[in-house]
Amino acid sequence: MSAAVRAVIAALFVAVVAFGGALYIGYHHGFAAGESSAAASDKIASLDLRNLLGPQVVDEQLVGLAFRQVERVYYRPVDAQMLVDGERKGLLSFLREYFKAKHVQVAPALPNAQASMDQAEELHTLDRQLAYAQDHYGQYLGSSGRSDLTEAALSGMLGSLRDPYTVYLSPDQIRQLNEQLNGGNFGGIGVFIYQLKNGQVVLQPIDGLPAARSGMKGNEVVETIDGTAISGLALDQVERMIRGPEGTTVTITTHPYTKAHASHEYSIKREIIHVPTVHAKVENGYEYIRLSDFGETSADEVRKALLDGKAHGVKGFILDLRDNGGGLLDAAVNISSFFIPQGVVVTEINRDGVRDRQYATGNVLHGITPLVVLVNGYTASASEITSGALQDYKIATLIGTKTFGKGVVQGIFSMPNGGALKITTERYVTPSGRDIQHKGIAPDILVAQSPDVNLIDTPNDKQLLAAKAFLDRHTR
Repeated sequence: MSAAVRAVIAALFVAVVAFGGALYIGYHHGFAAGESSAAASDKIASLDLRNLLGPQVVDEQLVGLAFRQVERVYYRPVDAQMLVDGERKGLLSFLREYFKAKHVQVAPALPNAQASMDQAEELHTLDRQLAYAQDHYGQYLGSSGRSDLTEAALSGMLGSLRDPYTVYLSPDQIRQLNEQLNGGNFGGIGVFIYQLKNGQVVLQPIDGLPAARSGMKGNEVVETIDGTAISGLALDQVERMIRGPEGTTVTITTHPYTKAHASHEYSIKREIIHVPTVHAKVENGYEYIRLSDFGETSADEVRKALLDGKAHGVKGFILDLRDNGGGLLDAAVNISSFFIPQGVVVTEINRDGVRDRQYATGNVLHGITPLVVLVNGYTASASEITSGALQDYKIATLIGTKTFGKGVVQGIFSMPNGGALKITTERYVTPSGRDIQHKGIAPDILVAQSPDVNLIDTPNDKQLLAAKAFLDRHTR
């Protein structure tokens, strides 16, 4: 593959990784860790609300629910007027863009609204803004207009915090998030799906799964799926076309990225897909473990790889966290605990300064030395929790470039429409007290390398070569 093609694919993957880091960082299972019993009752109420009130009323309640949750758990004090203004901005922005795209000759406007010191009145203000937009402009928006305006209000309100990690997640986004963190388990063919800036959809088959077994190669551009051209379709639409019930067949026509006229048709039987988060192998007497994210199965996968290395009598271990955008906080603590015998792994701090220390679980695996952790500018969040803890305890040597610098944790809060709020609830510090937000973690040994994913684990991977050279010097 040419350097130009590698650069395009690498840029695409970096964008996906960056988004993944923002979406999956510090995700707690269910509600945020340390949630009070009141939060648990909120969750139950949200599950019952749709049946009690009906879907239309539920849509109107979402903004108020989001407002209360942000005021209650956000990791910094919140200005109510800022949230009210954000809702108004989100509604107007959506309406203007929609009317422009649909050539509707209407100039949307909303009355100015003022917050007060009374939460009930503030909730009425938010409801009035949304109701005004729905009553005056819903007629132009089609059957999904009310829901679209509600999501625009939510996005605008949360966007006013200027926190890229506090966002509203649609039901489809939550489904994708859960699949990523659960390791998959859906009917599919075993591919990573990317979309280039020009709209082309690229498939990367996963070794050992149906697409790879059918002979599909890497970086295949999709032309048709079951005879339907996919040009112009959104990525989630393409994803839904590829997935389907186990045992059914999907026919996909593709061509290599560099050979537009070399089309090939694949008929692939769908299977229940579990996407592993670990790629491990023994090479040159060392156990190499590349972890793609911190999901529900990641700790078990890493443990299995470490024990396999010990069984083979390897001389050292390499944990590759490059381009790992993070994931479950519990997974970061559990994986760190394989190396850290005791003590604090990470400390979370809420807006009142209350510290919640997460300790090593006691499941240490002895003899996992020497250890190198590979990091780069897209090592983020949960990856930084693990790499920072291992560096603080001097258990591992970090090699690569400075990490991303994401030192805040999010909680996921269910909404009655099937969507969710992802809200920053705490910041965190490493065991030695380092706050890495916007700072990152400097490696012990700096080895500069282009963030080209096609370089990782190849003969031209300078950072991996440096890790092996380091281990060679310390295992003679």
